[in-house]
Amino acid sequence: MSAAAITARRFTPPVVGFGSAIFVLAAVEFLIRIGLINRFIVPLPSEVAASFGRVIVEEDILHRFLQTAWECSAAGVLLAVFGVVIGAVMHRLPLFRRACETWVAAFASAPLVLAYPLFLVLFGRSALTIIMLAFLSGLPPVILKTLEGLGATRRVLINVGRSLKLTQAQQFRKILFPSALPTIFVGIRLGLIFALINVVGVEFLINFGGLGQLINDLAERYDLPGVYAAITFVILVSVLFFVTTERAERWLRSVG
Repeated sequence: MSAAAITARRFTPPVVGFGSAIFVLAAVEFLIRIGLINRFIVPLPSEVAASFGRVIVEEDILHRFLQTAWECSAAGVLLAVFGVVIGAVMHRLPLFRRACETWVAAFASAPLVLAYPLFLVLFGRSALTIIMLAFLSGLPPVILKTLEGLGATRRVLINVGRSLKLTQAQQFRKILFPSALPTIFVGIRLGLIFALINVVGVEFLINFGGLGQLINDLAERYDLPGVYAAITFVILVSVLFFVTTERAERWLRSVG
């Protein structure tokens, strides 16, 4: 494959995605201006774009962004450590898995954000409350995907490890974990999505810093362009975490 073809294959999807987003925004702008969409509900995309500078300068967006990013990072580290460990233990102990897997799946659908008053009592009105709620909300998909990845390891690879007289720890480190790594990272990405939703949601509910508090402040002032600009920053945080986990996955697979 030529260098030009490789370059085109690499950059065509982002260009098409960016172009699609521009087309949708232009269509929304047109529909608002002709009155088919109420501008008191959805502001003009051009007004949202124009409000970015004001939000950045007047609302200390960088500090809020960093606070939300830090809370998501802390929750993400907890997810990666405890989610994978719990999933590996459940895979290693079949009885424990049969007893708890259904409960873990059910826990994934629980609206934990509604339990924020309990977490306020336990941890106070602090970043720890937000991190713990985000961690618990994102934990089930990491556990379930870890189980799925470890369980999908090809039997022939496990048999080869046994023929080489590898210990259980060596089999996990050299065979099971590398084989399950792509699926585990899918779970971590899903967990981070749940975590980010809960971080911003709890920041909004308890009015405690970050982008969630910013959205709350702007909504109370009925600054719709600013609200949508802040929501865009939340999307940027999500993209940042997605790219970070993708790069971490590639690095770990190359090391392995």
